[in-house]
Amino acid sequence: MPSTPVTAANSSSNGTAEEILLELVDEDGNTIGTAEKLSAHQAPGRLHRAFSVFLFDESGRLLIQRRALGKYHSPGVWSNTCCGHPYPGESPFAAAARRTYEELGISPSLLAEAGTVRYNHPDPDSGLVEQEYNHLFVGMAQSALRPDPEEVGETSFVTPDELAERHAKAPFSAWFMTVLDAARPAIRELTGPAAGW
Repeated sequence: MPSTPVTAANSSSNGTAEEILLELVDEDGNTIGTAEKLSAHQAPGRLHRAFSVFLFDESGRLLIQRRALGKYHSPGVWSNTCCGHPYPGESPFAAAARRTYEELGISPSLLAEAGTVRYNHPDPDSGLVEQEYNHLFVGMAQSALRPDPEEVGETSFVTPDELAERHAKAPFSAWFMTVLDAARPAIRELTGPAAGW
């Protein structure tokens, strides 16, 4: 199999690439099969299961991350705390907790389901397409971050006003506002009205 940015990053020690599979779903979120990760994101995109995590500190500030420059999809842009794809057969909740630890070195506390959202977002820079059935989660970040530099370029805790300022000036992932808006009811429930979300 030819080496791509996604398979090269997941090569075993003997030089063979490990195939990363995603769960394909129908419009109701029912599993209908699997597809290799990069092929699922190539235009026009195949609808697959994903998750997005939003973690907050005790002051109600949202933890955002700037994706590492080496990532094959949306490198160097800001996005929500963590996002990714469950392995086939893995629950979205387990995947969200696993990837938050792998990327940021923390285990979220009070992690709770916050609904789902379905979207189709082409990325004009890469030509890849996010055709996703996304499971949303909100929780608290209550321990020191230890980001993996291969995954995360930078992190920041922001208030709603600070986020709006940064969003106006810096590039964000194509899916960011869609998932944030869909998670807002659960975010408000978690952070309270004073946080302003």
